[in-house]
Amino acid sequence: MSDGVLIAGAGPVGLTCALALARHGIAVTVLERGDTLSTASRASTFHPGTLDLLEPLGVVPELTAAGRLVSHIQWRDLTGTVLAAMDFAVLQGLTRHPYRLHAEQSTLTRLLAAALLALPGTRLLTGHEVRDVITAPGSVRIRATTRAGTSEFTGRFLVAADGAHSSVRTALGVDFPGEDYPHYALRVITGTPLDEKVPGLAPLAYIRDVRQSFSVLGLRDHWRLIFRIPAGIDAGDAVRPDAVRDLVRRALPQTDVRIDDAHTYRVSRRVLERYRHGTVFFAGDAAHLTSTAGGLNMNCGLHDAADLAETLTALLRGDGNPDEHADRWAERRRAALVGTVLPLSEARARGADGGDPRAAVAEVARTAADPALTRHYLARSSLLPALSATA
Repeated sequence: MSDGVLIAGAGPVGLTCALALARHGIAVTVLERGDTLSTASRASTFHPGTLDLLEPLGVVPELTAAGRLVSHIQWRDLTGTVLAAMDFAVLQGLTRHPYRLHAEQSTLTRLLAAALLALPGTRLLTGHEVRDVITAPGSVRIRATTRAGTSEFTGRFLVAADGAHSSVRTALGVDFPGEDYPHYALRVITGTPLDEKVPGLAPLAYIRDVRQSFSVLGLRDHWRLIFRIPAGIDAGDAVRPDAVRDLVRRALPQTDVRIDDAHTYRVSRRVLERYRHGTVFFAGDAAHLTSTAGGLNMNCGLHDAADLAETLTALLRGDGNPDEHADRWAERRRAALVGTVLPLSEARARGADGGDPRAAVAEVARTAADPALTRHYLARSSLLPALSATA
């Protein structure tokens, strides 16, 4: 076994990096602040490019079996008129997975953890929150708090994949510049089979109408309706049962929808100035936050993780100049976030902010009418390297 890598955070990003390293024979220790792996309902979208990079880890068949394949995207209005549509089949030849997959983030973490612990030289320790981080050339030492007190760990590198409220970032005093968006999101979950109630509804649909705009995502066993709530509305008022019922009735006026859950969450735009701080590497939500539109932030984090695993493997094997390898990874991943993911996530949300969505829909319709533009649009929004570097 090679010298070990410490990973803070047992979410999808941390576990993807851990499993990829372990498959290269690198010893890994994953420290998770929670007492168990999270089962919270969070991100649910996996893009073609992400499925491609997860495939070598052996988790895609089970993830696919637990999810729902999405063959196309629709833009619709409240009357049910399809304003534009794009078929992922145009990505044939660019990806082995010309579709999106809707599945719970927690399903992926469970599969990654099981695969990781089946390999030698791996540890996944729950109930361990990083408190102190001491870096030195070629090594890092951390102290984690547990129910029993504190534990210390030493490794060659530390991957900080411990989320938006990263304890590693706090321990190192690293600033997380950016801002919260003025609006916030309301997620409504229903077990009502909306595709049986709404004629022709795709499991990925953006409803854009001057009266009400929202997004619809169909998973294997439930549907999600995502609304933007203006900053002036209190979050407590937004989730009152009567308020949620009224909102859903306006959104789907001809459909009887059972509301199983409704909750709000903040959305932010934040990006680290540097993803690398000596022997510590930041990835996923610990490094960047964007609008949740299109599920791009988590998918970008998984790309961070897979790329970082290859970089750290090369460093541990002594391939090339260590600082040059490490800095190139950090620059490459930050450039992908700033140059591609942030603009895409904000563009995807246009027309959902309570304003007039007609201009945004007209632009999408022009793109959808041109096969070459459609291919480019879907490749870029799927984080496929073949076309995503082009604006």
